Amino acid sequence: MTVFTEETRARAREIIARYPADRSRSALLPLLHLVQSEEGYVSPAGVEFCAEVLGLNKAQVGAVATFYTMYKRKPTGDYLVSVCTNTMCNVLGGQQVYDTLAEHLGVGHDETTEDGKITLEHAECLAACDYGPVMTVNYDFFDNVDAQTALDVVDELRAGGRPMPTRGARLCTLKEMAVQLAGFADERPGAVADGGPGEPSLRGLRLAEQNGISVPGFDPNTPIRSKAEADQAAAAAKAKAEAAQAAGAAANPPAADRKPAGDAARAQQRNLKEAEAQK
Repeated sequence: MTVFTEETRARAREIIARYPADRSRSALLPLLHLVQSEEGYVSPAGVEFCAEVLGLNKAQVGAVATFYTMYKRKPTGDYLVSVCTNTMCNVLGGQQVYDTLAEHLGVGHDETTEDGKITLEHAECLAACDYGPVMTVNYDFFDNVDAQTALDVVDELRAGGRPMPTRGARLCTLKEMAVQLAGFADERPGAVADGGPGEPSLRGLRLAEQNGISVPGFDPNTPIRSKAEADQAAAAAKAKAEAAQAAGAAANPPAADRKPAGDAARAQQRNLKEAEAQK
């Protein structure tokens, strides 16, 4: 059974301290990334660790860990290669890319190569349809791939290299990525990179500019409110709603708790006698 290091425990305390004391269970998602950064997956020991530090039971932690696909429940390779095979990428050749990699690596979906370097998986959507077919390595993008470029990437990874993604910073291992997802800075040289949106992502904006299309009443210089200002506005809106509700209640008092109006007693008796006579 894994014994988590004191460094991991210190980081766990730091993560929990980011949240209000009565909302500590909100720290569960980054904590799962934290234990994955140490083991390469969320093991039973990792589930137990998260339950221990948050005061939850293992079933509660396990329910979250099994819901999100980014938490791996069995040992995963250093590099998670995800190939989008959803509609847009599939039409553009994504399935061919996946099939080529599967045959070349000798693995299927969610399987790892014998050298422990690469885990291959289908991805339903990688949110980059304008760059399809797309493939990610530990969530960093390789755009407009074909079968050969995908093979070149995995061969370089298996040879010990770290090919440069199309967008973003230099590659890191899955464990290193999990540290970042837990909310800690990556101190490696070249770990942070600048980069603007690509031309495919800007195509819609270009068309809008060419055709004079804009959002009615949109002012790009509108200041963003501070948290204090937003809280004050929310409190004022709540008070206004409560006042309106109270005024409505006063204007519409509930009906009196009394016997509903009906026929007079003598009329009721007469009607009953007539009904009996007709039987």
